[in-house]
Amino acid sequence: MEEPTPLTFPPARAGGADLLAGISVALVLIPQSMAYAELAGLPPHVGLFASTLPLIAAALYASSPYLQTGPVAMTSLLTLGALTGLAQPESADYVALAALLALVVGVTRLLLGVLRLGLVTYLMTDPVVTGFKSAAAILIMCSQLPKALGVSAPDGGVLWRAGWSLVHPDGWEFQAILLAAVTLALLLRGRRIHRFFPGALIAVAGGIIYAGATGYEGTVVGQVPTGLPTIAFDLQWDQLGSVVASGVVIALVGFAEAASISRVFATEDRQTWSADREFISQGLANVAAAFAGGFPVGGSFSRSSLNRLAGARTRWSGLVTGLVVLAFLPFADLVEQLPRAVLGGVVIAAVLGLVQPRKLIGLARQSTGDGVVTLGTFAATLVLAPHVDRAVLVGIVLALAVRARRRRVAAERRDQLK
Repeated sequence: MEEPTPLTFPPARAGGADLLAGISVALVLIPQSMAYAELAGLPPHVGLFASTLPLIAAALYASSPYLQTGPVAMTSLLTLGALTGLAQPESADYVALAALLALVVGVTRLLLGVLRLGLVTYLMTDPVVTGFKSAAAILIMCSQLPKALGVSAPDGGVLWRAGWSLVHPDGWEFQAILLAAVTLALLLRGRRIHRFFPGALIAVAGGIIYAGATGYEGTVVGQVPTGLPTIAFDLQWDQLGSVVASGVVIALVGFAEAASISRVFATEDRQTWSADREFISQGLANVAAAFAGGFPVGGSFSRSSLNRLAGARTRWSGLVTGLVVLAFLPFADLVEQLPRAVLGGVVIAAVLGLVQPRKLIGLARQSTGDGVVTLGTFAATLVLAPHVDRAVLVGIVLALAVRARRRRVAAERRDQLK
């Protein structure tokens, strides 16, 4: 993954391919960012703020020409878990805490990158990541279920609210279900029509038109401020101690996806990449998110894949994406009538493929130790929700324990052979 000597990267020059790729990703990012902000317990427009300056900052130092930064599902769920109990979701205090959390994430990643500690990504072993991702995806889909069904579930845990929604069909709204179903169909089946089929854009535009034409009475996005994000440095510094531990966990967990994306694409294209540079890049992005009123961001596999398919050649395609979202902000009130059921469908479609039962079972059959780590992390994530950051720590501890046991067994066998 890492070269023994410092890597050099030729100057990146943006061209027509990067411009087209950046615009293509922006059309997907705009609805996704709003949906992921809601998942994190934030107003939708905060997702738009987190999709502007952070992307521009990340492009300045990224090593991968394809990696697209911004709001992502897993980091949004981790943000929700970190801030639950500290403030009321969507409140001003909650928004301020999310920005402070992004700063902690950013500074942590910057330090790891500057100190050339990219190897800490190996703490997130495959069994830990697989168990966490599968359980987290289930939690994310369950969190969107009330929205997709159009019901107002009572307060409670994510799984409890999803179960309550399913057993109360009398509260289901046909229009919400229809909008969510159409959104899922557009996003999951659209690429069979063409790899650049703008399913998310069509779903959002169609949802807004439908709501206006039919007088839709379900829950909509509501008031969205227009204009550029305000740069502010007066964060809730007195709450720093409350978010430091969670921020460090998010810095590591969230980076695992970015590292995986960069590594896979670099291997396929026979290119070099640097975990340390990506740490710095992602660190800069989160610091920018903090001061732009956003929340923790990370690398997106789906948008990075689209960026690559669209022909991106350099890291400046990410900068183009950020600039396009920035140009959209003065017109952000266009989405005020967007049904939230559409955003629920966008999130469900994005994480559906992350549930990997075959891989879970395969790891368990392959090795008892890997099975303990994978299934233990999976169970801890579901049980400890919404504090899923704690489940990651459980997984890391299990992985270290299994590794220590394997070394002890190996040492005992060597002693017996002497």
